[in-house]
Amino acid sequence: MTAPDRIRVAVADDQAIIRDGLVTVLGLLPDMEVVGEAADGEAAVALAVAERPDVLLMDLRMPVLDGAAATARVRDEAPETAVLILTTYADDASIMGALRAGARGYLTKDAGRSELAAAVRAVASGQTTLAPEVGARVIGAFSAGAPAAPADAAGPADAAAALTHRFPALTRREAEVLALVGDGLSNAEIAATLFVSVATVKTHINAIFAKLAVRDRAQAIALVRS
Repeated sequence: MTAPDRIRVAVADDQAIIRDGLVTVLGLLPDMEVVGEAADGEAAVALAVAERPDVLLMDLRMPVLDGAAATARVRDEAPETAVLILTTYADDASIMGALRAGARGYLTKDAGRSELAAAVRAVASGQTTLAPEVGARVIGAFSAGAPAAPADAAGPADAAAALTHRFPALTRREAEVLALVGDGLSNAEIAATLFVSVATVKTHINAIFAKLAVRDRAQAIALVRS
């Protein structure tokens, strides 16, 4: 950053009026600095590589290169830049595609100024942020895609066994934790379910993220769902 307390943000959207509005809104925030804007996905990647912003606001439907593909490129070519999707689309395919590509957050364009600012700050600090309706769709998509278990099945144990088979690098306990993450449980809820400490759950989750090359819970859920 040019100043230690300012978040460097770039904006990618093919609609000039939306780009201008975002640049204006973000530029008025005392802890943020807009370092560039792009009108298509290819230009967004070039901007991220050249400026290395802390956060890149990315639309999904853009010419030349769509937002999901551009997000994947940014993750590879400018990994220090966190991508925050800002789009009108909140369907399962758009959400999952963006999260699998490496987006750190996902907002819809009806978000208010305070919600947008909070999301930028969250992803800049390494957190994941999803609009409430997006988070609900992520969990709903996972749940809808999970096969129904027979009445006498062990449930979570079966899910862990399936994940161990899919991801042999995981230990049995890590697979159990991943299954519960996929069910939308918090660290505290996972700890209570498995009768371990929250610190132990965090250790397992860090190991899972490293082994599966995912950066956050949203990507882990998308991977399980895929």
